[in-house]
Amino acid sequence: MRLLGEMALAKETIGNYEGTGSTVDLPGRVEVLGAPVDPWTMEQTVEATDALIKEGRFAHLIGVNADKLLQMRDDPEMDACVRRCEIVNADGASMVMAAKKLGVDLPERVAGIDLMWELCGLAEREGHSVYLLGAKAEVVAKTAEVLSERYPKMVLAGYRDGYFGEDEFDAVVAEVEQAEPDIVFVGITSPKKERLIERFRELGAKGAFVGVGGSFDVVSGNIPRAPMWMQRANLEWLFRMMQEPKRLVKRYVVGNTRFYMLLRKESKRSKAND
Repeated sequence: MRLLGEMALAKETIGNYEGTGSTVDLPGRVEVLGAPVDPWTMEQTVEATDALIKEGRFAHLIGVNADKLLQMRDDPEMDACVRRCEIVNADGASMVMAAKKLGVDLPERVAGIDLMWELCGLAEREGHSVYLLGAKAEVVAKTAEVLSERYPKMVLAGYRDGYFGEDEFDAVVAEVEQAEPDIVFVGITSPKKERLIERFRELGAKGAFVGVGGSFDVVSGNIPRAPMWMQRANLEWLFRMMQEPKRLVKRYVVGNTRFYMLLRKESKRSKAND
């Protein structure tokens, strides 16, 4: 019953910011290959996040790409988690491409690392405090240094590494909550990342919790990001796979093949029903 209540609250939150002070007209949630997505620009996402923070609410921000969509299909827990999230962005060129092919309006890709930069800018302007959670100790420390240099007026509430087990979640939640951050960037792999953020929800945390995957490695300079021409050509996935072939070949080669087969099947079904 609690799960159903949380899902109803999330639906009420999506695209409905009356009384929050938001001046952006936010379109309602759509679905792409069965995955929920908020069809918002980066600017709309940032303003919606700001509104949720100022209202003192909890918000789980998640990005859906081809891999996440497949996780949702294979894992009911992940599917329920994504649907509970207050903000769901299209974090992946594959999602934008699929939406276009299926006639679903998605204005742009909102990549996790780009959203992280934008929310740090928001934090600096609005006085929101930021906490970094994840990666190796030296990586998260360097990330904190880089962000503090780029956003000197941003309040950095604290940071810690992501090397802990699920049996330590409650202790980590207590540690982070003691710092009273407004925005928490969580740089941990899935599904641990999503489970941890949802534990913050269950324990009554407030603020925006943003899953950013391996972004700390990129921000810190530990791993380079794809050059702009590859980003614009929707080939950032290829660059990442080249950087970590052992970990990512199966995810991208097998996963992308499965994703495009699903898209082809759905596209044929949609045309047949027209």
